[in-house]
Amino acid sequence: MGELAVTADAGCVLTTIGLGSCVAVALLDSASDAVGLAHVIFPKAPGHAGAEHGKYADTAVPALIAGLGRLGSPRTRLVAVLAGGARMFSFERALDLDIGKHNLIAVGAALADSRIPVRAERTRGSTGRSVRVDARAGTVSISQRGRDHELYRVPRMRLTSGAAG
Repeated sequence: MGELAVTADAGCVLTTIGLGSCVAVALLDSASDAVGLAHVIFPKAPGHAGAEHGKYADTAVPALIAGLGRLGSPRTRLVAVLAGGARMFSFERALDLDIGKHNLIAVGAALADSRIPVRAERTRGSTGRSVRVDARAGTVSISQRGRDHELYRVPRMRLTSGAAG
């Protein structure tokens, strides 16, 4: 929980398990094997957040973008896939508290501020999820209630080195 990772290694699969009200933010580069994943726990970082960038929506999205940028992936090629944000506990209803909803709003705002489109999501509800991001395949898969399925596959665009002739 609260972790963040980026990679351009085609052999890597990034995973996060046990998403309830937490939100998984996956960023994929549409032209390379670069991917990133954060397991967001809270909407907004306190003033002393330090190195825990993956824990908060308002710091995780910029940290993923920066990390992928260092790997050669410009923001303009990135797309997002979201999962989680569930309302897991009955006390949340009784107290009119919906942590998952607040996490999703904050993640959405951070992505909108960065002009990164959300291409797919599996959010809300009342069940937990796990997420796998496969760098080589450019896929995001969800495991929910014992079932796995591919939620998104990035259509890879080809980078050209010159004009066609």
